[in-house]
Amino acid sequence: MIVKHFELKKFNKKSYNLILLHGKNEGLQKEVLSENFISNFDGIVNKYDESDFIYNFETILSEILNKSLFDDSKIIIVSRVSDKILKNIEKIIEKNLVDVKIILKSGVLEKKSKLRNFFEKSKILISVPFYDDNLQTLANLANEFLRKHKIKISRESLNLLVNRSSGSRDHLKLELEKILYYSLSEKNIDFEIIQKLSNLAESHNVSELADNYLAKNQKNVARILNENNYSNEDCILIIRTILNKSKRLLNIVDSYENNKNLDEVISSVRPPIFWKDKDMVKKQATIWKLDDLKKNIYKINEIEAILKTNSQNSLNLISDFIVNY
Repeated sequence: MIVKHFELKKFNKKSYNLILLHGKNEGLQKEVLSENFISNFDGIVNKYDESDFIYNFETILSEILNKSLFDDSKIIIVSRVSDKILKNIEKIIEKNLVDVKIILKSGVLEKKSKLRNFFEKSKILISVPFYDDNLQTLANLANEFLRKHKIKISRESLNLLVNRSSGSRDHLKLELEKILYYSLSEKNIDFEIIQKLSNLAESHNVSELADNYLAKNQKNVARILNENNYSNEDCILIIRTILNKSKRLLNIVDSYENNKNLDEVISSVRPPIFWKDKDMVKKQATIWKLDDLKKNIYKINEIEAILKTNSQNSLNLISDFIVNY
């Protein structure tokens, strides 16, 4: 059955063990997953990519079915799912699982998708679609964040942030976190400051830095670092840009390793890759193995956590990581 994301809070989720979250709005997906399933859950959460889940399915299913008396309840999250996982889901339904909730996450699933149709037509399964945020929704999110952190900016500045977020709440959150970071040392945040902070990626070649890091071009990485006067305040943006591009690359490499044509894979990426960046992404996809990229994303998340608690040494930490890792 189809359930709207805002209906989940009042929905009796305990009666449903299989849930599909799908759609372009990845930021909202993460929020809904956390608020409705993870934040107040005291059991075990296991996470898999679709390829890992399918490859290890018999082992995973055996562990679920042979639940010991000492095991807690579990949530299993499977990311980047497609129609390939449908046969496994059908086998799981046959087992009438108890104390296990399996949540499938996907980007856009077309209306003809067998997996999507299977969940939408079933009375025992939940399908939750996630569509793009409109400008008013993004403005409301920004206002809520600013009020929470007692940051005051003008209406003009707010409109600038929303317009530069490209319709993505993840991008908007990144912009807001830069402002929060800046506000720790400077309380007067006018339009010019907002304009500078929200334009940082373009003016300081952060995107180029991230691309060359993922292409393992250490000479260019060192050159960009030397040519740009990065500060400690820029480091969250740098690591987030690398993380976002790494996640996109993970999806590309996953599809590429499944014997798909690389040009077709890159052409199918949403949002589309700009034509002049396609050769760079091709190079990245051919030099990274899927497992190595997963390990690297884990390391990037660790670096971000350190940056948030050690802002004074951020630039040295970032420079050492992207030049030597």
